[in-house]
Amino acid sequence: MQQNTIALRLNITEVNVIIKALSEKPFREVYELIGKIHAQSNAQLKSSCRELETNKPIDTHDLHHKG
Repeated sequence: MQQNTIALRLNITEVNVIIKALSEKPFREVYELIGKIHAQSNAQLKSSCRELETNKPIDTHDLHHKG
């Protein structure tokens, strides 16, 4: 049986608060959850960085002065 999942939209500060709160619990109870949070956060941040790189505007001012 598949478990239901939910998607949350939190900023980095909020995620860090959750991880800090979880870190106060016994490791064996929270390590899988912390790992999932890190994996999903890292994947989203890498994706966001790639989008920023590909959508970065070209500075045409520099192009005109290099030629």
